[in-house]
Amino acid sequence: MPVANTQPPVKACGRWEEPYMRLLLENGKIINIVGPADITEETTDAIVNAANSSLLGGGGVDGAIHDAGGPAVLAECREIVSRIGRLAAGNAVITTGGNLRAKHVIHTVGPVFRDGNHRENETLASCHYESIRLADEHRLTSISFPAISTGAYGYPVNEAAPVAISAAFEALASAKHVKLCRFVLFDVSTARAFERAAETLHKSKPEIPFKIEKGHS
Repeated sequence: MPVANTQPPVKACGRWEEPYMRLLLENGKIINIVGPADITEETTDAIVNAANSSLLGGGGVDGAIHDAGGPAVLAECREIVSRIGRLAAGNAVITTGGNLRAKHVIHTVGPVFRDGNHRENETLASCHYESIRLADEHRLTSISFPAISTGAYGYPVNEAAPVAISAAFEALASAKHVKLCRFVLFDVSTARAFERAAETLHKSKPEIPFKIEKGHS
């Protein structure tokens, strides 16, 4: 049964745009792939921060989220670090969203890509599993991801995209509360890589039934 589009358009490059691609799962859950877009503008219950293990902010998405979220996000990160120490790659923690439109930030540490033979794919998948699991544990219904590890950590986006999408499918399948997962991507080339990964998954994995709808670019 087709799923109605209940999501508002996405702000990208100063204008409002529909998602490039929407994946409709049989259980009524949705994965959106959008970009270019700014994850700090998302209105989902949580956005995911591609954090470093110190949780104290950095460059790229990490710095942008801390800048937009303000001191409340950093204060909660400091409190978490005081209890657990540095956050290991593949794990996730949750804080307030501070000044963000999203109510929460889920911080996860992606793998540094070496050569693909050091369990990078498992760690990247774990970032998505753990983030969705944590959102579900807090009874959140929607979550937005950036392209984790594809910036300074050097993970090739064409390799990261299928791992991220497959992990999101698997995590959503067991989630009781999370109904919507969005991949909010910084530029057109990253969005296109995620689209191609979704199309490949659709063709190669018939045991994962879903429909693809394409919006406006």
